[in-house]
Amino acid sequence: MPFDPHPPHSARQDSRRAIAGWLLGVAGLIWAMVALGGATRLTGSGLSIMEWAPLSGALPPLSEAEWQRLYDLYRTIPQYELVNRGFGIEGFKQIFWLEWAHRLWGRMIGLAFLLPLLWFWVRGRIPAGLKPRLLLLFALGGLQGAVGWFMVASGFEADRTAVSPYRLVLHLGLALVLYGMVLWTALGLLRPERTGPRQPAGLRRLVHATAGLVVLAMLAGGFVAGLRAGLTYNTFPLMDGQLIPEGYAQLSPFWHNLTTNIAAVQFNHRLLATLAGVAALAAAAWGARALPAGFARGAVLALGGVVALQYVLGVATLVMVVPVWLGTLHQTVAVGVLTAALVALHALRPPRMAAR
Repeated sequence: MPFDPHPPHSARQDSRRAIAGWLLGVAGLIWAMVALGGATRLTGSGLSIMEWAPLSGALPPLSEAEWQRLYDLYRTIPQYELVNRGFGIEGFKQIFWLEWAHRLWGRMIGLAFLLPLLWFWVRGRIPAGLKPRLLLLFALGGLQGAVGWFMVASGFEADRTAVSPYRLVLHLGLALVLYGMVLWTALGLLRPERTGPRQPAGLRRLVHATAGLVVLAMLAGGFVAGLRAGLTYNTFPLMDGQLIPEGYAQLSPFWHNLTTNIAAVQFNHRLLATLAGVAALAAAAWGARALPAGFARGAVLALGGVVALQYVLGVATLVMVVPVWLGTLHQTVAVGVLTAALVALHALRPPRMAAR
């Protein structure tokens, strides 16, 4: 893989493991952040804070006057007028706290990355070849915060009660990219060598395809979330009694259907999830037959299992009309699917000489 870290052989093993442990901890925080983001979206809490204050915003309102000021700001946007009108300052506080926790968690991730980075750097424990990548990861984390505000600001526009689906998918996609890069770097530090037996090239390609389908299904799920498409067509496997719903291609030009047509967006998410499920189960069956007992075999079997679990959760979320707890769990396990795909890909890397 072109993104494999290549610390020099002189890099101490204990330093590599310490940095890997730190990065795995950061990845766990990002995973929790995605789950918090799902809960924030499903409860409609994301628009409750109308100011982007990276430093001062770390403190919650400390007086009734400040609560009233923020509530008065919120009452100027369409979501209040069209969805929450008259729910009072106590109702506002309920949605405020979840969004505030989401933003606070983002600040904690920044500190959890920056402070250990400085400590490892000052102590000279970061291999020189790894420093540019760690700086890039920190910059992407800062960019994610800015993209988050860019997304939230779209919800303040006239006649909007939620954020732009496009900006939601951008925010989600960047979070997944950041998570994947952090996780892959940690895996490379923990398992830098590729000296094991060659794995079947066909199986490796199938796992690559599965990972690609998983990512596409997750991005399609972002559009489902952004359009609230899960609140319609709440039957499975048919949609209003049809395999392909009526009106799938009703918008022109056709590509508009892929991101703004509820019927098409939900169908595409179902299709991509089904293809990912079939590919993951096929890879698991192949791996069970072709791979010896060990890390690679376990990783491929885990990929099949977690994709199957996520598929069941997705169907349950749909037919139960997206309860908050189940929708949040579905988004949380989606990161588990991405994790399993990346671990399987890492385990199936060809030996170093073959890769060259």
